[in-house]
Amino acid sequence: MGKYLLEVILLLSFLGWTKAEGQEVVVYTSEDRLFSEPVLKEFEKRGGIKVRAIYDTEEAKSTGIVNRLIAEKDNPRADVFWSGDPVRPLLLEKRGMLEPYKSPHAIDIPEIYKDEGGGWTGFSARTRVLLYNKNLIKEGEVTQSIFDLLNPRWKGQVAMANPLFGTTSIHVASLFCVLGEERAREFLKGLKANGVRVVSSNGEVKRLVSRGEAAVGLMDTDDARMALLEGRPVGIVYPDQGGIGTLVMPNMVCIIKGGPNPEEARQLVDFLLSEEVETRLARAECAQMPLRPWTEVTRVPGLDRLRPMLVDYREVAKKLEEIYPYLKEWTGF
Repeated sequence: MGKYLLEVILLLSFLGWTKAEGQEVVVYTSEDRLFSEPVLKEFEKRGGIKVRAIYDTEEAKSTGIVNRLIAEKDNPRADVFWSGDPVRPLLLEKRGMLEPYKSPHAIDIPEIYKDEGGGWTGFSARTRVLLYNKNLIKEGEVTQSIFDLLNPRWKGQVAMANPLFGTTSIHVASLFCVLGEERAREFLKGLKANGVRVVSSNGEVKRLVSRGEAAVGLMDTDDARMALLEGRPVGIVYPDQGGIGTLVMPNMVCIIKGGPNPEEARQLVDFLLSEEVETRLARAECAQMPLRPWTEVTRVPGLDRLRPMLVDYREVAKKLEEIYPYLKEWTGF
């Protein structure tokens, strides 16, 4: 009996489900704390590994965390980077800061969302959407394309977050990749000429549209969903389904090379890439879209029902760095 009990304990330890004194993992994340913290707490509860989490601010979403990671390159303090978008980890990859790891939990995630070398893996996606105020826009007038925002009908009534930061910067870089330099610049020039309101964050865009201070805004699905849950008079459009498609932005997770807790880092990555976490995020208020096509989705359309914008995330990351000086000029910074 004693021998059998010892074997069980050793097996559980191998699987990572026993508590061990002194174990910890440091994760930097740009995923909203409201949604990421419960997931990290669940991992801590299950495995007994203390999670030390550093969260980004709403205004500098992703950008601040990435800059901190780069500054710490020669003396890494983070073990894991949980990015709320698919581009920032590629900026770290370019600098040789990622430790390859192919998690067994990622085997059924589509290949297009995984690095062949194991540097990063995607899970649970958001998309870029249009949120409109139903008190200001009649149902038959709802725009179905981001390019309709250039219409004089919407002059001074469109809001977007600062394109120097967060997912808006990724959206703009993706447009440069898909449309080409000239057409993308013309689009941004048209937005400015039409009086677009550039504000601090997607959350602020949501607030403006919800209160009727803007008729329509560009944002992510999680912010748009929160407006619905708050009972605001708003509707959501997944834009350009008959054209270039809607930008899909999965979360990405990666291990930082030289981090202090490599084994615990792998265990956390395994947990984040589990079907359980995708299901949890799909059912949460953020209603993220699972990358596994068979996972049940009720609050948002599944990815198999959307026409995605066809982009290469590595090209988007490269383009983002290239156009940053132009975006500073466009925003007046």
